[in-house]
Amino acid sequence: MDHLNRRDLFAAAGLLLPGGAFAAGASPTARTRHGPVRGYADGTIKVFKGVRYGADTGPRRFRPPVAPTPWTKTLESVAHGPASPQAGKADEPQSEDCLFLNVWTPGLRDGARRPVMVYLHGGAYASGSGSSPLYDGARLCRRGDVVVVTLNHRLNVFGYGFLAKLAGPGFADSGNAGMLDIVLALKWVGDNISEFGGDPSRVMVFGQSGGGAKIATMMAMPAAKGLFHSAATMSGQQVTASGPLHATERMELFLKTIGLSPDRAAEAATLPAARLVEGLAAADPFTPGRLYFGPVLDQRSLARHPFYPDAHPQGLKIPMILGNTHDETRAFLAGSKPDPFAMRWEEVASRIGPEMRVDIDPDHVVATYRRLYPHYSPTDVFFAATTAGRSWRGQVIEAEERARAGAPGWVYQLDLRTGAQGGRLGAPHAADIALAFDNVTAAGSPYAATPAHQKVADQMSEAFIALARTGDPNTAALPSWPRYELDRRATMVFDSDTRVVDDPRGDERRLFEAVPYVQPGT
Repeated sequence: MDHLNRRDLFAAAGLLLPGGAFAAGASPTARTRHGPVRGYADGTIKVFKGVRYGADTGPRRFRPPVAPTPWTKTLESVAHGPASPQAGKADEPQSEDCLFLNVWTPGLRDGARRPVMVYLHGGAYASGSGSSPLYDGARLCRRGDVVVVTLNHRLNVFGYGFLAKLAGPGFADSGNAGMLDIVLALKWVGDNISEFGGDPSRVMVFGQSGGGAKIATMMAMPAAKGLFHSAATMSGQQVTASGPLHATERMELFLKTIGLSPDRAAEAATLPAARLVEGLAAADPFTPGRLYFGPVLDQRSLARHPFYPDAHPQGLKIPMILGNTHDETRAFLAGSKPDPFAMRWEEVASRIGPEMRVDIDPDHVVATYRRLYPHYSPTDVFFAATTAGRSWRGQVIEAEERARAGAPGWVYQLDLRTGAQGGRLGAPHAADIALAFDNVTAAGSPYAATPAHQKVADQMSEAFIALARTGDPNTAALPSWPRYELDRRATMVFDSDTRVVDDPRGDERRLFEAVPYVQPGT
């Protein structure tokens, strides 16, 4: 965004006095390693949006990111930077020049050495940005005296299009370019966060859905070693990465979609970005839906899978929260056709087969659920089985592997029902974002600003802050939260009566652990 537009934003926010002068106290300035930036004040919180941490990726498409060219003139940092190019998202600017981050902090250069909480957005590596109102960090800053960072990075084919076997050694890192963007952002945090009142030795990463999967992936990336010191994943797992042969086959299909043969693969680096976005609509050859692009086992950034055959040793000393919601798939299967809320018993087996994403007899699954939960309707069984087989299973595996290795880990399950669609979505995928950020009143929150909902937001946000501060999520706001161990499987169930439950949904866990798990995208 050019300086004129950023200045106009200041004026719209009431931060400019007549004549163009900045209002007193409304324009905090920070000096990064690359140059000075000027933000704005949100009450007592200093906010810097659209701070550049990397150079324009357009000229380096499919290649690792590089640091930006330093600047001397103070840049206005009051508006989010562009999101990575992606399909179907028109509510914010998109550009390959997308390596920007946002910082919320209670103080600048004050030596407070606050814990730093870096959030990675979801979107299955394909979409999203760090700009959602749900990710606003001001309330977390005020609540916990912490520094909050969100960021944008390359997505879909721009960040994970694997060309190493098609276009030569110059594209050897193409399958994990988006992950290398995140590594660069975390290096920026390490180099600059002291200026923003943060402690570079206490950096916590947390992320939901694809954001959690990115965190799991970084636990197996040597380039990310030492860049963060605690972690929380929310409905986001990466047990295995995409294999290089499948990633190559996907890229060949993508190239065909945009009119290129494999021997012309390198030309994809110079085509207009919009042409590449059009190619994202192709159907994936291995899994239902559009083409999957995600981290690749490339023997460079990733030399082994994050949680196969066990938890990567690199992450074993990192304290970690792993969580999921009780009704994950109600978020993205509620609108499927025919209407799942009008499902009959004779339909359930055929409907859950393709959605569980594991090879198990659907009739056996339905019979088991009807025995375990005789009060469940066909709709209830459909959503419960698809959640347990598809969305929850990876988190269980990650928690188990960390427990086997003696790594510090705490597991939660969100049961607090939202009011979405009259409450019929239960506690769906992404419901925990507003709670972790203490943003139940923000745009997009599935919860109402009721005392009951705010209490759970208090509990979850305090736990995340405690993990960032001490490496342990236990806090006076919660019952005692034991580590996750295989003999007990203690799980914090966040609900109107938040409590610890041993091995919740254990029968469902045992049903699906009898068959091999297939990571979506692998």
